[in-house]
Amino acid sequence: MTFLYLATEDALSEAVGKKMIEAEIGNIAVQPLRRNGSGYLKSKMRDFAEISARNVVFLLTDLDSVNCAPQMKKDWFQAVVQPDKFLFRIAVRETESWLMADRAHFSDFLGVTQNLLPRDPETLADPKAALVNIARKSKREIRSDLVPGRGVRAKQGIGYNEVLCDFVERIWDCRRASHNSDSLRRACQRLAEIAHHITN
Repeated sequence: MTFLYLATEDALSEAVGKKMIEAEIGNIAVQPLRRNGSGYLKSKMRDFAEISARNVVFLLTDLDSVNCAPQMKKDWFQAVVQPDKFLFRIAVRETESWLMADRAHFSDFLGVTQNLLPRDPETLADPKAALVNIARKSKREIRSDLVPGRGVRAKQGIGYNEVLCDFVERIWDCRRASHNSDSLRRACQRLAEIAHHITN
């Protein structure tokens, strides 16, 4: 069976990665590699490189507070040589910015006007916080899942990942979103380019 490995840091980025694979490569079996958090991914770079000598590995992580993607990539790889089949992509600054980049679908999903969504989500210092703040104005059933309750120290609601994963799986259009996100556009492009390793 033809398949590829998908290495991500959480459930949301895994859902995003699967949707991108579906859009750019098509129907292919995906083997997830996830242990929650970027620390696990960084610690396994040499293992991922060894796997990608034989199979395609798509690793997706967030830039978070690192200054720039090239700096982060250099820090993660260090002495590890990147094989052609190792697709290493970084969401600027968080996966949430890629969701908001699909402005039409995401505004409809939240029940808010597009004017509330950032036109250039990659410039946001904290996309997750921005998304939660926008969700405060969303329809009640979604707001209660995405926004933490009063007096709660959590940065997000208890249904945050479940609701956003549902949006990604059913509605999110990565190609439409890529028009408003350069890091997503380049990630989709690399997925399309690497497809020949699988289909040929």
